[in-house]
Amino acid sequence: MPSASPLADTARLATPRFDWTRAEVKAIHDAPFADLVHAAGSVHRIHHRAGEVQKSQLLSIKTGGCPEDCGYCNQSAKFDTGLKASKLMAVDTVIEKAKAAKAGGATRFCMGAAWRSLKERDEPQICAMIEGVKSLGLETCMTLGMLDDGQAERLKSAGLDYYNHNLDTSPEYYRDIITTRTWEDRIETLGRVRSAGIKVCCGGIIGMGESADDRVGLLTELASLDPHPESVPINHLVQVSGTPLSGSEPLDGLDFVRAIATARIIMPTSVVRLSAGREGMSKELQALCILAGAGSIFVGEELLTTPNPSLSADARLFEEMGLEAR
Repeated sequence: MPSASPLADTARLATPRFDWTRAEVKAIHDAPFADLVHAAGSVHRIHHRAGEVQKSQLLSIKTGGCPEDCGYCNQSAKFDTGLKASKLMAVDTVIEKAKAAKAGGATRFCMGAAWRSLKERDEPQICAMIEGVKSLGLETCMTLGMLDDGQAERLKSAGLDYYNHNLDTSPEYYRDIITTRTWEDRIETLGRVRSAGIKVCCGGIIGMGESADDRVGLLTELASLDPHPESVPINHLVQVSGTPLSGSEPLDGLDFVRAIATARIIMPTSVVRLSAGREGMSKELQALCILAGAGSIFVGEELLTTPNPSLSADARLFEEMGLEAR
């Protein structure tokens, strides 16, 4: 008698658990594609409203000059990518950008600084940004690198809703991508964020030359966080000339959808976010990701320093799929 499919019991899959093994996640990830997408969509509908996708916008509030050596990032000072470093953006400028994002339909405003870690001297300006964006009625999210004791609590007091700090890839492949920050550093910062009562935004990047087993490893680690991250961004590598990962072998689109669908199933209450890389995707591939449980996209002409689909292209996608903005 053939063994039961790991996707057979949708109700069981929709119950969050934190003890996933890699073998279990691999069985889901490697299931027949149609079965996987169907199961992911079914799990999605138990906890989330079908056809509803949140629009978020991401602003680079401090660009370039980062001392880290993340192989995918053109903001590293270690790589010659032609990107000019900038100072921390003025608070008033950030608020105006947030107003424009809200007018364009975004309900979450994410701010990212190319830092290794948040410096105490910059905290007042960062907190003023959070307070100003929050006053507009937008959800707030920050990604500022590593945090020290007390910093997450101060960001929380300013009104921060989410803090983004990705695991990026599997623990085994991590050192092939980054050498200036350890896997344990990332886990420590996530612990500080969670302890402060800030919601966690944590995911990874797909298509960096990793194996399918590495993708399974990343997803298993994310699903082992207790509680699960409220937001799970799944990014497709955007290759930028001058970075070590430029020239990587392109990832098959269906493999990307597999990662989205698997994340949806093993973290059923989280919002899976279709993040970087949409500019290089067909609308059909984006549609598959949404059918597989992606419940959020980033809108706007630019995602930090890389291209993003135009507002008009996203409007067509929403219209053609019959999607509603959350």
